[in-house]
Amino acid sequence: MKDLNRRQFSKLVGAAGAVAASASFGSFAFAQGKGKVVIIGGGAGGATVAHHVKKAAPGLDVTLVEVQPRYTTCFFSNLYIGGFRSFASITHSYDGLAKLGIKVVHDWATDVDTAKKTVKLKGGSTLSYDKLVLSPGIDLKYATIEGYSPEAAEVMPHAWKAGVQTRILKRQLLDMEDGGVVVMSPPTNPFRCPPGPYERASMIAHYLKYHKPKSKLIIFDPKKKFSKMALFQEGWNQHYSDIVEWVPPDMSGGGVKKVDPKTMTVWTGDGEKITAAVANIIPAQRAGMIVHKAGVAKGDWCPIRPEDFSSTIAKDVHVLGDASIAKKMPKSGFSANSQAKVVANAIVAALAGKKKFPARFRNTCWSLISTNNGVKVGASYKAGKEMVEITSKFISKTGEDAALRAQTYKESVGWYAGITADMFAKT
Repeated sequence: MKDLNRRQFSKLVGAAGAVAASASFGSFAFAQGKGKVVIIGGGAGGATVAHHVKKAAPGLDVTLVEVQPRYTTCFFSNLYIGGFRSFASITHSYDGLAKLGIKVVHDWATDVDTAKKTVKLKGGSTLSYDKLVLSPGIDLKYATIEGYSPEAAEVMPHAWKAGVQTRILKRQLLDMEDGGVVVMSPPTNPFRCPPGPYERASMIAHYLKYHKPKSKLIIFDPKKKFSKMALFQEGWNQHYSDIVEWVPPDMSGGGVKKVDPKTMTVWTGDGEKITAAVANIIPAQRAGMIVHKAGVAKGDWCPIRPEDFSSTIAKDVHVLGDASIAKKMPKSGFSANSQAKVVANAIVAALAGKKKFPARFRNTCWSLISTNNGVKVGASYKAGKEMVEITSKFISKTGEDAALRAQTYKESVGWYAGITADMFAKT
């Protein structure tokens, strides 16, 4: 089954990963190189860069800075909430990367000096670099919702950074009484994983249908439309018509505007007050704090050159994944993994003197609506002069038969096995 999943992953990556993958497993396999590469963030972007750089050029000194000793993926965390995955199955170690000779440092990066090319860690040490990769994911803009805060999130979890928060949300669903109201507040654009809140709504609804059937999920959305909207709404109507209520912004005054975690109360913009049994509050987002410390952000996100995701602000710095401004390329795990291979190729070309291939990218976002009912949206991309440009795109259609939806879900399971093997150098 592992081999099958690897083949599925390679096929799904297709042309987007082929040129970058060749840098790691083809002609670059015996390149050595000389220099120091520091990578901040051990998710789909950072871990993949570390793997592919070290595999392509073993002589390079590669350090991966990630505070978590074990990494829980945001992608597929909704399936844990819905009861389709165990928590262990979405949590991974860095042992494979360490075996390659990558220095995995579990610490916070607290500051970056791009002039001196140094990174300060909370533990007190300082790392020097020749190339720096920033892939810190997101931070949450708590203040965009009155009353919300990191402390409030312990009671009204966002669960948009997977791990402890994911478990809090799942535990609250398990503990709530049948007949309780679950309130979800999706974020404003742009945010990590555009279909994510709506897959989560589907998974919460699936749990309620089979375990708390008298309960209800109300989604107070600040947006008029969202990714795969027709597909989700079709699924909700078919499977959860008595459970899910999606409220557009013109019917709520713009969604949730205020919360009180002590009383589990939320207020919408038009003044409606609801007491929730569970409140999944997902605020607006911005790039992880370290990019702002490094001075490579412009506003909430980081401008990059599309050919290699190098910063337009600081030399020898690459910013990828959720933190970057990739225009129409969404902030997703697949996107970050695809971008990471292009970044790894650019670094190996610069430090090991090998060929730099033209950048090609790909993304697919799968979502599970109900049992064996998977849908997807995705695209292939190239580097334009000023932005990442779409070359082709696809999306599941409403009204698809059950066999196709089951195959789409199976495809997503194969992709998950493949991408996590690629991220964490699993053998």
